[in-house]
Amino acid sequence: MPKIRYSNIDNISVVKTFKEIREWRAERRRKVKDLSFVVPSVLPQLAYLGANSLDTTITWIGHSTFFIQYEGMNIITDPVWAGRLGLEKRLVPPGMAIGDVPPVDLILISHSHYDHMHVASIRRLYHAKTTVVVPAGLGRKMQRKGFRNCMEMQWWESLNFGGIKLSFVPTQHWTRRTLFDTNTSHWGGFVLEPARPERLAEAGEQGGEGGHKLPPNLYFAGDSGYFPGFKEIGRRFKVHIAMMPIGAYEPEWFMASQHVNPEEAVQAFLDVGAETMIPMHYGAFRLADDTASEALGRMEAARKERGLAGERIRTLGNGETLIIHPEKR
Repeated sequence: MPKIRYSNIDNISVVKTFKEIREWRAERRRKVKDLSFVVPSVLPQLAYLGANSLDTTITWIGHSTFFIQYEGMNIITDPVWAGRLGLEKRLVPPGMAIGDVPPVDLILISHSHYDHMHVASIRRLYHAKTTVVVPAGLGRKMQRKGFRNCMEMQWWESLNFGGIKLSFVPTQHWTRRTLFDTNTSHWGGFVLEPARPERLAEAGEQGGEGGHKLPPNLYFAGDSGYFPGFKEIGRRFKVHIAMMPIGAYEPEWFMASQHVNPEEAVQAFLDVGAETMIPMHYGAFRLADDTASEALGRMEAARKERGLAGERIRTLGNGETLIIHPEKR
């Protein structure tokens, strides 16, 4: 039976040839980069996170890994606690030791690339009550690895988990873990919204959408090049906080179709209509030629150029937690 091969919107291909990869590698060897900047680490609030069941929290572990507490559930995005990826050594330790992570209810996988899906990390986090949510085409592989409680999602599909409405939304990217499985599973991002009818009704009594009982809607963008889908996500969802990639964009002739640059990340943040942006996908591994300081500098310049207030972009340190108390919404 032939394998299903997934594609991007408008069938845009981002897979590169071996010739292009060789050209990039040769170009990289000629570059001189200042690698002295290291993303700062913050002591994680372990006692608070272990006891919390009311506040919405977003803790950056590093790269695209977040520990999120939402509607009383503990969630991990794209878990990678690996000390190295191939020949690339991790630049800064994970913001929270994997053994310190509170019991996880949901593991969200945006796609199967090794810097987003580290099977050994998933094994450490997974327990009998954990659900792993993956893109279409990846479920059978995860179940073969022993993750029996695994669910696949298609683009624009929504599922309820406890008090959460989880939606899987498009990105412009690709997947491969071996030489033979290119694009045999899909890729995307996730939107989290409150799902419990009683919470929505209660919030309505407090003043509708502005009611202080509702948690913010969260958008985890996964990995993506800049594409029209960001505007479509903004049309379909009310997004309050967007976790948006800003790194692994250089050289842009090679990376542009699969990774946004910092200016495009800020534009994507505006496209989805979010109130706050949290940058990610930088600083943990040197996957491309850009550095963390370059990515952050270009992001800040783009923010100023667009006249956005400084508080609209919240840059977290490794292990730092953004807390949204119910009464603040």
